[in-house]
Amino acid sequence: MTRTTEANLQKRWTQRRPLSKESNLTRFLHTIWHTLTRTVPSALCALSLTAGCSKAMTIPHSKFGKGAVARNTFPLKFKSHNFSAYCFNTIGCKVLYAGMYHVRKHEDEVSAPPLPDYLNRLSASTISIDNFPPPAVITWRSLDGVHHEAKVDIGAIFKDQRVLHHVPEDQIPTETAAYDDANIILVVNDHTISVYMKTTIALKVPRDPTNRRSSSADEMTLAYTHTY
Repeated sequence: MTRTTEANLQKRWTQRRPLSKESNLTRFLHTIWHTLTRTVPSALCALSLTAGCSKAMTIPHSKFGKGAVARNTFPLKFKSHNFSAYCFNTIGCKVLYAGMYHVRKHEDEVSAPPLPDYLNRLSASTISIDNFPPPAVITWRSLDGVHHEAKVDIGAIFKDQRVLHHVPEDQIPTETAAYDDANIILVVNDHTISVYMKTTIALKVPRDPTNRRSSSADEMTLAYTHTY
């Protein structure tokens, strides 16, 4: 073998040597980046066909921030609602509404008394119930052992479908983030059933300029109560 042939073979072998670990890692990262930059925008566009897709994807926004926007008309009304029920100072309490049990205690299970600030802790966890199912059916025993059964017609209580609140209309902006379904909460406490509406109402001007959380009013409004 001539020296020229040996030199050529050596040159080819050098050119075919594996890349260093650092070079392999760099190459791998470039491949991943190239794939993501080509496929992710296309996937996002495919998921948003109903809203359209352009080079710069946009989200509806207003002066209240990004998100769906609603233009309020007064009085505020709701077409669907969220719902939850709670039992305190009861035995074997059950609440059936919209085709499901929201509370289903065992026959001899005693529900604890409420905390002093319990109303602020309550929320409506079953969402987007169309207005309105048949009346809620509640069965329970009060702490004195007396059995009770009641039907509470949520549709009759809120027949005008108005959002209950105490904020003057001139303090509520015309344009706000889309309003969530009304939150309706039913509470059984010993001999008494109460129905509340819990709301968060956006304000034109914060009530306390130094507190950014004061730009809305959180309220729990009693809509119905009956003692058995």
